[in-house]
Amino acid sequence: MCDLTNAVEVITSQKDQSSALVLDGHHLTIEDVFSVVFENRRVEIKEEVTRKIHESRQLIYELASKDVPIYGFNRGVGWNKDKVIGLASFEQYNRNLLLSHSAGVKPMAEKAEIRAIMLARLNSLLLGCTGVQPEIVERYVDFLNLGIHPVLPLKGSVGAADISTISHIGLAMIGEGEVEVEKVRLPADKALKNAGLSPLKLGPKDGLAIVSSNALSAGTGAIALLDFKRVLELADMVYALSLEAIRGNISPLDEAVHRVRPFPGQLESLTNIRKILEGSDLWTSYNKESLQDPLSFRDACQIHGAARDAYHYCKEQLELHINSSDDNPCVLVEEKRIVSCANFDPLSWVLGFEMAGNALHHISKSSCYRTIKLGNPSFTCLSRFLTPNEQESNGFCTLQKTITALDAEIRHLSNPASADYFSLAGDIEDHGTNAPFVVSKTREILDKLFYILGIEAIHAAQAVDLRGSIQLGKGTKAAYQAIRAVVPFYSEDRNLTVDIEKIYSLFKNGKFMETIK
Repeated sequence: MCDLTNAVEVITSQKDQSSALVLDGHHLTIEDVFSVVFENRRVEIKEEVTRKIHESRQLIYELASKDVPIYGFNRGVGWNKDKVIGLASFEQYNRNLLLSHSAGVKPMAEKAEIRAIMLARLNSLLLGCTGVQPEIVERYVDFLNLGIHPVLPLKGSVGAADISTISHIGLAMIGEGEVEVEKVRLPADKALKNAGLSPLKLGPKDGLAIVSSNALSAGTGAIALLDFKRVLELADMVYALSLEAIRGNISPLDEAVHRVRPFPGQLESLTNIRKILEGSDLWTSYNKESLQDPLSFRDACQIHGAARDAYHYCKEQLELHINSSDDNPCVLVEEKRIVSCANFDPLSWVLGFEMAGNALHHISKSSCYRTIKLGNPSFTCLSRFLTPNEQESNGFCTLQKTITALDAEIRHLSNPASADYFSLAGDIEDHGTNAPFVVSKTREILDKLFYILGIEAIHAAQAVDLRGSIQLGKGTKAAYQAIRAVVPFYSEDRNLTVDIEKIYSLFKNGKFMETIK
């Protein structure tokens, strides 16, 4: 699990928390998720939506009186789908369902993750496809607005609804399990009493409505997109500074070249990099003897652009997911039907995160190659390992090992995992996606990239200083100054771990790009 402490500083300081977010099940954006997760923005439910939730619940009771066999309602779940659940057993059965499905393992979710998970589930409930009692919907709102955060584990889901983990939210709603309030962990029943709330009594289908969702995967996926966007911006900026440092060839940044291959992400990176380099003397005095720079420099727009395309796909698909129902069975109020389905399968957007992992590894690899080349005097015409004194200083020699070790981890994490599933529950559940793990490993990749890009930035700034009189672009000058504000010129050997952690924090918390903008 990645530490979210650094990730939220800029967002928290920027947003207006005065207006509540009104949810309707259809228009929740990733940016909305950030505001609720990181700023504790209040949530409200659109009045018209409440009516549909009541109608959906009423349909549940109508069908209950007719004893129509319905999965998870008056029949069991999974391999137990043949077991009959009588009217008198609804409350006990649904409580037992929550208890038996609370089977996840550590690490435990952080506050931001829990808020994202609850918001994702709340918004999908508003579509009225679960038949859940309205009080459960209201309890999600209460938990978010009052800062009551159920303690839940992050691991244990195979990505066909996160049933083994988000069941802990249901336990808290009925006064069982634990919650965290203002960083204090306490029994759920005590927290409910302190907040003036009563434990909920479960009715037909309530247990399944709580657990049958990919909210954990979707919520943590939304958080991942924050770091994803920051890494994309950083990659362009750090590359541009490295290009300045080597006095690189700017012909690959010719707009006409890219117009004949107009991939959207590639054009985004091109536009961004050209803007960053605006005012640089590279446009007039680059090294013309270098007809073609190595591909790690020449290919940046294409590499970064592919990752941008992956980002947009992930964002588009994930926003579609959090504004859709992933319930099974699905309650169709207008048709007065409850239909067994497989809407809990999140493969469409999970594959986007698989693609993202591969695209991000290309960013990592090209950054590593640029960093290694920045320490090579035959390439830069500067000192070996960018040392200020070749007789007394070792320079950045060991940093090459740090970045390549991190890249090796990224290479491993970029391997696909969505197809690594078993056939479970008596061979009824013979497909999975490992959605939580796919999201988790993508987040790990992103976290390591803050280090790798940070180390490249340290090299680039050092090379700029050693190079001497350079007219940097508007963006690269601001980047150089921001880097030097936390990591000074390497004038003699010192503990580089300190420098690395400083640049990592600067990049991770969003302050670097915000300062430059």
